[in-house]
Amino acid sequence: MVVLISSVVLNNHDRSRPNNRGDNLSEKRDYYEVLEVSKDADEKELKKAFRSLARKYHPDKNDAPDADEKFKEIQEAYAVLSDSEKRRNYDRFGHNAPGGSPFGPGGFQGFNINLDDILGGDFFSNIFGGGRRRSTQSQGNDILIRHEISLESVLNGEKDEIEIDLPSICQDCNGTGAKDGVTSECSECNGAGQVRIRQQIGPFVQDSIRPCPQCNGSGKTFTNRCKTCAGDGKVSESQVLRFNIPKGAQDGTRLRMRGKGQPAPFGKGIAGDLFIELIVEEHPWFERNGMDLIMSLPLGYSDLALGNTVSLPHIDGKDLQIKIPAGTNSGDTITIPSRGVPSGRGVGRGDVVVLCKLHMPKKLDKATRKVLEGLRDSLNGKDDIVDKIIEDAQNRRR
Repeated sequence: MVVLISSVVLNNHDRSRPNNRGDNLSEKRDYYEVLEVSKDADEKELKKAFRSLARKYHPDKNDAPDADEKFKEIQEAYAVLSDSEKRRNYDRFGHNAPGGSPFGPGGFQGFNINLDDILGGDFFSNIFGGGRRRSTQSQGNDILIRHEISLESVLNGEKDEIEIDLPSICQDCNGTGAKDGVTSECSECNGAGQVRIRQQIGPFVQDSIRPCPQCNGSGKTFTNRCKTCAGDGKVSESQVLRFNIPKGAQDGTRLRMRGKGQPAPFGKGIAGDLFIELIVEEHPWFERNGMDLIMSLPLGYSDLALGNTVSLPHIDGKDLQIKIPAGTNSGDTITIPSRGVPSGRGVGRGDVVVLCKLHMPKKLDKATRKVLEGLRDSLNGKDDIVDKIIEDAQNRRR
């Protein structure tokens, strides 16, 4: 599949205003300096310098903010120095030539030149996804499937499978789309599958190669469509895909199945690939942070004050033994090493981090309330905590 990358196009109406006579021409750089050549450089040296700099600063090859302006400057310098008459005037008068700009009243508007000659045929072919010759073997498009998996499968690594309808080559027409597979040579491209298109790109004229629109790049056409696939060359078939979920897989991990994608156009070539993107489901009590698993554990006041050991089932199949030290505050964390998510490289595991939170009952029976009332002073300490805060606030106001 050809991907068209958006490119910067130099349109005439986007160009900066030319320097007319009376402007500060001293700010313009010397054309020989721009092209990095000596003043006695011949045509071959100029062309070589322009080719090198144009490749370096072309906006579709260079992301620098000033690449566009430098590319324009290089064009202008080459347009003058490659023209013998303009070069003589420039050598004599510099930028202050009589009559103003060497390009006339409108200033520099670019010049028409085939970039296949000056930059080489592969330059714009690489930018726009074209090519100079037809590939010897076509390839079908890739397919992307998103599949949800559990956090348990990430910890343990599991086998999984998906049943899905996938395209395959129509056997009745051998992928040609034509009834009985009978095709003829495309008259538009003479069977090449590609056509040459000439287009104006700013000041340049560029020849590019595109798939033939008449035959969609196959080089073949047909009159009678295959009834089985309606001329598409492909049919849908139910398939079961079996794969392994790697331990430590991240959300968004992609598994690749070669040759399971779209069949090659017209049954000639190799099939594309199929990618399974793993989406890890949210867990009811664990939150993942890299290789660590974080959980909140609600505890009673007595567990925090006196300490305790809590045993919980873990998703790796072995219970977690959480030891809560006496005097633990709500908000403290307890780390259980090497019980988190395995490393994707197969070495080591992350930790389980337990966030202790005080669980406050909403209702108390009379007996429990009475016991707590009797313990209020001892639980709060010799001096009431609230009284201490009030006293401290009063002292600050004085």
